Amino acid sequence: MDFSLSEAQRELAALTRRILTDQLPPESLPRHGSGGFDRALWTELGKAGIIDAALPSAVGGGGFGLLEQCSILAELGRAAAPVPYLPTVTMAGSALAGFGDGELLERWLVPLLRGEALLTAALPDADTPCGFTAERAGNGWRVSGTQTVVPFAAFADGFLLPAATADGEVLLLVERDRPGLSVLGQRVVDRGDAGLVEATELSLPAGAALGEPGAGLAEWLRLRGTVGLVAAQFGVLERALELTAEYARERTQFDQVIGGFQAVRQRLADAYLDVHAVRLTLWQAAWCLAEGEPADSAVATAKFWAAEAGHRVAHTAVHIHGGVGIDVDYPLHQYFVAAKRNEFALGGATTQLRALGDLLAQEPA
Repeated sequence: MDFSLSEAQRELAALTRRILTDQLPPESLPRHGSGGFDRALWTELGKAGIIDAALPSAVGGGGFGLLEQCSILAELGRAAAPVPYLPTVTMAGSALAGFGDGELLERWLVPLLRGEALLTAALPDADTPCGFTAERAGNGWRVSGTQTVVPFAAFADGFLLPAATADGEVLLLVERDRPGLSVLGQRVVDRGDAGLVEATELSLPAGAALGEPGAGLAEWLRLRGTVGLVAAQFGVLERALELTAEYARERTQFDQVIGGFQAVRQRLADAYLDVHAVRLTLWQAAWCLAEGEPADSAVATAKFWAAEAGHRVAHTAVHIHGGVGIDVDYPLHQYFVAAKRNEFALGGATTQLRALGDLLAQEPA
């Protein structure tokens, strides 16, 4: 495969970076990191066409796809931007565009493209059973279950719920104020937004389902969401390493810059290799998904590196910064906690290794 970026990827990334530079200067990171969602920034991204650019033109988007979404997500990660692009566009918006019918598109996708509606997905980790169950009830569905740490749950207007049925998993779209659905806010490590979503005898019409049970849409959503998460993690780690290298060039001890010390140089070199491992495995997995190639192994490999390398790079950044590295009001802290949350979301390194082992065991000898 070709790892070079397309013109569209480069231009969307550059536009996103310009907007983020204007809207999220470095000194604003601690303030933004405690808010969960920057609605003003989301509005600016919508006005610039970032929200709808990487959705199909057939549904009113700009005609681009997953590779362009990953380029945008990497820039959002670099800025530790508190906006729901991953769950709203890469996951829910793409699922609606690909599998939703006319009624669902009109009700949800049109306002999503305008930046007026927020959607999120209540996905379990890769090795965790589905948190919801659904059964036929007349012409609709009856749903029960819970899912914890659902991103941007406090602000979402609707939720994609993967639910286990007798015929396989089904993907259901439910509005926030539907009777039987409750959302409880949760506090997470990066001071962002998350919530516990609970369905109690939730009744949904038949039209709430995207596709048929057992069609594999929940797995499709998980794979896309995982690759998008890796893209955001790549941006987080790349920028954290840049900040650390800049600090090592300026900070002095014993009348020498600390970047001249052998131990510091070695840790920076190891971090550099780790960041590039995340980059390469990210684009391999994204390309496989975008081209419709088998992608399970590539996605698990990319998420393993995002978790394992993410842990090492985040701790290297803090250690080289010394005392200031653990200051929660210093911009680096936001990258550290973002990296730690991304490390474990949708399954950490051990989970991905287990998934890779299972996939290898299924291959013919």
